[in-house]
This record gives sequence, structure tokens and C-alpha cells, in this order.
Amino acid sequence: MATALASSGRSIVLPAPLPLDSGQSIAPVTIAYETYGELAADRSNAVLVFHALTGDQYVASTHPITGKPGWWERMVGPGRPVDTNRFFVICANVMGSCMGSTGPASPSPDGRPYGMRFPVITIRDMVRAQVALLAELGIDRLYAAVGGSMGGMQALSLAVNWPALAERVLVIACTAQMGAQNIAFQEVGRQAIMADPHWQGGDYYGTGTAPDAGLAVARMAAHITYLSEASLTEKFGRRLQDRATKSFGFDADFQVESYLRHQGLAFTNRFDANSYLFITRAMSYFDLAEEHGGRLADAFAGVTARFCVVSFDTDWLYPTEQSRRLVHALNAAGVPVSFVELSAPFGHDSFLLEVPNLDKVSAGFLSR
Repeated sequence: MATALASSGRSIVLPAPLPLDSGQSIAPVTIAYETYGELAADRSNAVLVFHALTGDQYVASTHPITGKPGWWERMVGPGRPVDTNRFFVICANVMGSCMGSTGPASPSPDGRPYGMRFPVITIRDMVRAQVALLAELGIDRLYAAVGGSMGGMQALSLAVNWPALAERVLVIACTAQMGAQNIAFQEVGRQAIMADPHWQGGDYYGTGTAPDAGLAVARMAAHITYLSEASLTEKFGRRLQDRATKSFGFDADFQVESYLRHQGLAFTNRFDANSYLFITRAMSYFDLAEEHGGRLADAFAGVTARFCVVSFDTDWLYPTEQSRRLVHALNAAGVPVSFVELSAPFGHDSFLLEVPNLDKVSAGFLSR
């Protein structure tokens, strides 16, 4: 059971209330973050890495809860594509999450956890908080903003809403608009959490129980969307789990069933169910075109950053067609952009896994 998870790293309390897209504001706001490398004397080498839905600030350092390596150590570190010998890398836990930044498990001004009193937030709100963090760190210009999946949404939001901030924007396995199918998958996950009797209307903090079963099911459903059929078939096929014949019951007969159950249960040890609700809702609301008059190209008017957009041929969550739509909008706005579809067997999760060509593309773009 994971509810309020504290960060063991750095954090900053923002000096002013944070205005939100809903018209509300929230204060105080704590943003937990980690940094890697050294900031240049002229502050010209800062790279902001945005994490995905269930990620955190530990992009290249050991996770304090799981003990696992950073979620993107293959990309961020000395001599890696995001080279910490060269760049000062910042990664913050998004507002609404549960690794030290203000979220539903955090104490509200009345001292009780927010729970469902936490305001509904957007991707732009998450980025607004991180821009405020940068200001507190004395950084007014980024060498690059980098993100995959929901991290890519944040990178896009930063580029269009704070167009003078980033020189380069690397967007991987992402979309400019959350589509109906993805909204539907996320709603299934939210309903699984809220149907768990231990959810208690979101006020489960301090009760000794949490909606772990619902959160595990939400994670299982989402995890399927991150993979490809080919990768599941190659890894598991129809092989049975620790048995020679079918049980003719509802235990985990198949290896893929056992794998999903493990993924779901492990997730409950490091993530808060209410955070999952609020973050997926923010993703469902994401639509850059809608935020800027209904035409995606208009969102990029005045943007001066150079873009690199990367998709994967087996990603059916955010397929290449959606990346091409983004690239066409950038072209229509006259924004310099390079685009590549990479071949990888892993589906959407390819941006997190061993894809050497992603390393080459990323390193090349960031070295220019």
C-alpha cells in the first residue's frame, strides 16, 4: 500500500500561489526534484527532463522506494545521449504526483490530506509549476526540454506556452491531443480505483487501507497499452505459468496473466491511487489545438525552438500518424523540425527500453 510517499531528495516551496487552468489556485506548492551534472557559469547548459505518467524525479538515480535504477539511466548520465558531463539536467516530480511534490496525499491548508479536494489540474498546470521551479533555481533559458509520453506532452506545453524558454525540444512517443480511445482506457483505470471499496471517496489516508486492488487493475489495463502484441507474444505466448496443464479455474494459468498481476501489485507499493486519478485526468484533458483556438499550427505561432519528434512503429498508444500530425503543424507554423519513426519491437515503452537508434537520434539532436 502506497499513499503519501516522501521524496528523499531536493524540494522547493514555490513563493506564491500557483494559478490553475480551472480558475482556482493552490498554495503552498512543493516541487520535488533532482539535478545531475553542473550548471555552467553562464547558465546555458540546463536541460529539463519531463517524466511520464507513473515516473518521478529519479531519472538517473536510485529510486528510494523500490531501490531500482533511475527510470532513464540509459539516456541520462555521463557520456549518455543527455550527457551529464555536458548538461545540467533537472527532473521534477509533477504536481499531483506522490514522490514529494504537492498532490492529493499532501496536507492541505487545514492540515488534512487533500484527497479529492485537490484541484483538478492540467498538463499546462504541471508545466507552470516547473517553470516556477526554474525561476527559483535562477534558470531563465533551457538548452533543451526533453520528454517521452506524458513527458512529451509537458515538453510541448512548455514550448507553446513559454516560447522563449527552450532552445530545443525533443518529443518522443507522444501526441498533441489525447484521443478518444486513450481517454477510454484511462477512464477504465479510474473507475477500477473508484469501485474499490477501500477507496472511501478518496479519503483513505490514515485508515490503514487503500484501494490497492483497484489501482493494480488500473495499472494492468494501462500496462497492456504500453506494449506491443509482438513483444507480448515473444515474451509469453500462450505458455502456462508454473504448471503443465490448465487449472480450469481463475488463477493465473498463463505467464502473461501472472506478469500483469505482478506489475499491478508492485505498482501499489510506489504509487498513490488518487494521484493516478488526477494525473490521468490531466492527460485526458490535453489538447494543444483546443488550448489555442482549435488549430494545432496556431499553437506554435511565435515558437522559436527547434524540434525533434520521434515515434515508434509498434506504438499503438500514440501511433506515428499522431506524430506526423504534430510535425505537419510545426511545418505549417514555420518551426524547424526533424522527424523520425524508429523500428522497435516494444510498443509505446520503446522510449524507455534498449533502442540504440533512439540514442543516436537524441544525442545528435542535442549536440547541434
